[in-house]
Amino acid sequence: MADVARLAGVSSQTVSRVSNGHPGVVESTRQQVLAAMKELGYRPNSAARALKRGEFRTIGVILFTLATTGNVRTLEAISASAAEEGYAITLLPVAVPTQDGVRGAFTRLGELAVDAVIAILEVHLLDAATVSLPPNVQVVVVDSDAGDRYSVVDTDQAGGTREAVRHLLELGHRTVWHLAGPEESFAAQRRAAAWRATLTEAGRPVPPPVRGDWSAESGYRAGLRLAEEPDCTAVFAANDQMALGLLRALHERGRSVPGDVSVVGFDDIPEASSFMPPLTTIHQDFAELGRRSVEGVLRQVRADTLERGTTLVPTWLVRRESTAPPPAGRGIE
Repeated sequence: MADVARLAGVSSQTVSRVSNGHPGVVESTRQQVLAAMKELGYRPNSAARALKRGEFRTIGVILFTLATTGNVRTLEAISASAAEEGYAITLLPVAVPTQDGVRGAFTRLGELAVDAVIAILEVHLLDAATVSLPPNVQVVVVDSDAGDRYSVVDTDQAGGTREAVRHLLELGHRTVWHLAGPEESFAAQRRAAAWRATLTEAGRPVPPPVRGDWSAESGYRAGLRLAEEPDCTAVFAANDQMALGLLRALHERGRSVPGDVSVVGFDDIPEASSFMPPLTTIHQDFAELGRRSVEGVLRQVRADTLERGTTLVPTWLVRRESTAPPPAGRGIE
């Protein structure tokens, strides 16, 4: 750093400010310092910085799978928000969603150079006393029910589901069938519970749910079963991918959408408007989910405190062409 300062004709403090991306440096001076760094082959040593400052400027992210749209988009948003704050992310996938897997992930993170952890855990694995966090590492959990133990950021699963079901009931459908996600998923449980409660509150019958695994293929298999239900005029699918498979199955069985069956999804993936027909769905704001997760965990880092409780990111209904009133004589008169 002293060599760079001499070559650029500035102080070592100015070199430090440039290498740290500090905004309070005149642009011409910044370019002069950067040119000197390039000429001398100087690169800031992040490990040395970490030792000096006691921080690594890195957030660890634990998650089970990148196969689901929600996890991919949430991770993308976390990465972008972290970069805006000058932080990198270290990704630590957990191959098997078990207590031992989660405990091992936190243990490994304790050995890595991270200041904080964001855990994208959609199953109930943070309830056990055997899962311990590395000391002095702040945590935010995404998509979980661990708000009494940790800081949780989640989509308003229940609110979005209620809006989807009410939309179909207001169109005149007698009831709404449910294409549910996997039983072990926290989000799927929340959505199924809100679907059931909304129908019960409205005094409508509650059909047996049909379950998938978030994939379009599972939605297709479930759709073949739903297509054989003569009383099924409306379906709320727990995500857009399963709704896509459902649309294919209904089409193959000669059930038109929305003429015979209305369909609402959940996520509002970018392709939802290109489905045939374009899909009515609940919009999840993944960018906001990622931003609040990073904001929450860095707030804990800067204050050196732990937080508890749940922050919900709002959802909203996006109306497209996959929903309509039921066929004549099959709805609420």
